[in-house]
Amino acid sequence: MTYLHDINPIALHLGPVQVHWYGVMYMLGFIAAWLLGRRRIRAGRLPGVDEQAFGDLLFYGMLGVVLGGRIGYILFYAFGDFVENPLLIFRIWEGGMSFHGGLLGVMAGVWLWCRRRRMHFMDAMDFLAPLVPPGLGFGRLGNYIGGELWGKPTGGDWGVIFPRALPEPYVGMPMQQLRELHAKGVLDVFARHPSQLYQAALEGIVMASILWWFSSRPRPRYAVGGLFAILYATFRFLVEFVRVPDEQLGYLAFGWLTMGQVLELPVFAFGLYCLWRARTSPTLQPQPVVAAD
Repeated sequence: MTYLHDINPIALHLGPVQVHWYGVMYMLGFIAAWLLGRRRIRAGRLPGVDEQAFGDLLFYGMLGVVLGGRIGYILFYAFGDFVENPLLIFRIWEGGMSFHGGLLGVMAGVWLWCRRRRMHFMDAMDFLAPLVPPGLGFGRLGNYIGGELWGKPTGGDWGVIFPRALPEPYVGMPMQQLRELHAKGVLDVFARHPSQLYQAALEGIVMASILWWFSSRPRPRYAVGGLFAILYATFRFLVEFVRVPDEQLGYLAFGWLTMGQVLELPVFAFGLYCLWRARTSPTLQPQPVVAAD
């Protein structure tokens, strides 16, 4: 069974301003991180840090996600376009955020926050790791709603037909006409893997479940952050096999290696390093705090 992607990427209009679902998903991710993080703070999972300090930490992290994610996308995937049009870096509403750039941005923000509080960097990163997957899941849903980052053809009678991925003469056709063609089965041959939903499930639901369970009791320093890195790198590497590589880059080697897979290698290596360090690292014990009025 095939499904014609027919979703308006604009959530609502506020006068001349268009609010895209992509931005809404980012907001939901930040809200989820705040709610889950506040719960963990009240349980004392980051000793010495109250809700106000956690709010500061989350602000640093949010700033790192937005700035790092956009700068990383430009550097890794669209540097040539940026050279021709430097203002491209500000057009976040059109999509184009890099997880790896966002991760580096978060790490930089958390490092600054930890330096001010004289706290170990990995204690904060371990605390934040279980809060990230919901945001990743929401972000991939935003990609799906926007009809971007689609997968490869399924080669069968199932999948999602993305209008923006159709070839001539179908590309640019009015949606009503595409609906009629889809009802006749004409477009079924163009059905693709909804790789965005695969990633939403793996990076969002599965990772969130594993990390929340794993961090439900005290773990050695580095352990939670290391597991996060390994899980993300593994899931992303696998999904890349059914995802169309970025048009401007294509495959980098062997007829299958993508930029996304290349960038996962240092993430996976960092995860292994963290788990190795966790063997001889101390374990923070929870110190429950009284919720602020």
